[in-house]
Amino acid sequence: QVQLKQSGGGLVQAGGSLRLSCAATGRSLNDYSMGWFRQAPGGEREFVAVLSWAGGSAHYADSVQGRFTIFKDGAKDTSYLQMSDLRPEDTATYYCAASSLRYYGLDKPASYDYWGQGTQVTVSS
Repeated sequence: QVQLKQSGGGLVQAGGSLRLSCAATGRSLNDYSMGWFRQAPGGEREFVAVLSWAGGSAHYADSVQGRFTIFKDGAKDTSYLQMSDLRPEDTATYYCAASSLRYYGLDKPASYDYWGQGTQVTVSS
C-alpha cells in the first residue's frame, strides 16, 4: 500500500505559476502510474495529467496542454505538477493519485487506487 501526501498550491494571480508536490511512502512511485486530477466546487473530478508507469510517457488534458508539466523525482519518490500561465478556470482542488494500470484508462478517476488529500489552487483574475 502507498500513502500520498500533497504539498504546494495556494493563491496566485492569472499568468502566474505554482508547483504541486505529491510524496509517496510505503512503496516506490516506480510501481505506479501517477496522475493529477482537479475538482472545482460543484463539479466532477477531472483528469489533468498522468505520467505512466515507470515514467514512460506523459499525457495531458487539452485544457492544460502546453501550460502544465508532470514529472517525478524517483530518488525522492515524489511526483510534481508544474503549472504555468495559470488561468482563473484552473481554480480547483487538485489531487494526485497512483494507479497500478500501465497505459489505458488513466484519464478516469476510477482507475486509481490511492489518492492524496487534495490541495487548493486559486487563480485570481
